[in-house]
Amino acid sequence: MTFKELYVIDPILKALEAKEYSEPTPIQLESIPVLLQGKDILGSAQTGTGKTAAFAIPILQNLHFEKVNDPSNRNIKALVLAPTRELALQIHDNFKEYGRNIRLRTTVIYGGVPQSKQVRILQNGVDILVATPGRLLDLIQQRKLTLAHVTYLVLDEADRMLDMGFVKDVRKIVAMVKKERQTMFFSATMPQAIVTLSNEMLHKPVRIMVTPEEEMIDKIKQSIYYVGKKKKIDLLVDLLKKKDLKSVLVFSRTKHGANKIVKLLDQLDIASAAIHGNKSQSARQKALNSFKQKKTRVLVATDIAARGIDVDELSHVINYDLPEVPETYIHRIGRTGRAGLGGVAISFCSHDEIDLLKDIQKHIQMQITVKTDSVYAIEPSALPIESKSKSNQRNSNQSNKSKNNKSYSRKRARNKKVTPKNYSKYDNKNRSRNR
Repeated sequence: MTFKELYVIDPILKALEAKEYSEPTPIQLESIPVLLQGKDILGSAQTGTGKTAAFAIPILQNLHFEKVNDPSNRNIKALVLAPTRELALQIHDNFKEYGRNIRLRTTVIYGGVPQSKQVRILQNGVDILVATPGRLLDLIQQRKLTLAHVTYLVLDEADRMLDMGFVKDVRKIVAMVKKERQTMFFSATMPQAIVTLSNEMLHKPVRIMVTPEEEMIDKIKQSIYYVGKKKKIDLLVDLLKKKDLKSVLVFSRTKHGANKIVKLLDQLDIASAAIHGNKSQSARQKALNSFKQKKTRVLVATDIAARGIDVDELSHVINYDLPEVPETYIHRIGRTGRAGLGGVAISFCSHDEIDLLKDIQKHIQMQITVKTDSVYAIEPSALPIESKSKSNQRNSNQSNKSKNNKSYSRKRARNKKVTPKNYSKYDNKNRSRNR
């Protein structure tokens, strides 16, 4: 089936042809007709399957017809919420590209940069606003914009929105939007928390789930290296000697870890860059553009910052650190299998990650191929396995230690006859000292 058969109008069809979109992806095929009918939707699809076009095309088309009837109206009619700056910018770019032949104004707002330019654009009037929750609420509180006229609301990457603690902000924002609206939830994964939230905010939504995880996983060549924790960087460098690793996205669990990897790679003249929450917006965008343009061979990212990284022809994904949530593993490796294509995903597993690997393999219902073609790889039997029971015991010991410290602080406070009025300040001081 073609986009024309989905009743997409000619101006948008021409824009899609310019991007060489020949036929709809499964998520677009199922979503576009539903959204053109004005129904709410709860959509689930893996990364790279075309979710943005699935909601952008109907919004552009519906607003185009509304604009014909009221050309002078410059109130915000469509709002798209995204969890990260990178994703917000990507969505904004896609709206601009799909709507290049339509007279609709689109803009994007996000934190980490001065707001003055964003405010000027808003004052000139926009039809479609893409935003991150924090900056959006800031500007609303400053009365720089209103959501009173929004009739199309999209939550993209809703699962990550919840993971990042935006649920209260999202509820505040939704309360400011008209009740008579069309609401769209799109998410890579569909945990119960998303279903619960959708029940609050969607009206009789159509549930759409495409590209099953098993099908996507089968198309990606997966492998695992068992390696000592301190030898991970040596293994990474050893793998990067292979010429077929042309464009590599490396996942680190922490911001500090990402910086450390890049520092060591730079010392070996391997072009790399880090992207994470502590980086300024300009630095993150510069790193991402350099990676897309193939000037940088390796991009090291944390999970939160990686949302919104849309890179064609990404040859490899390397899980330098295994994710703590099995669903995140699927989202990570899907970046090398864009739009259902194959890819290569390599993971490192040290002794303290054995249980994480077991959880991942249980979730994807398959054993990942073990590789030993590196001098830094070791046999699984050589790893000192740390079981969950030991891990739980360690956490329990830490908890008891914390309780003992707290009890000790209170005992000292009583001995020194600290008054109730000043007690909390004294106790906090001791807690900080114990850390």
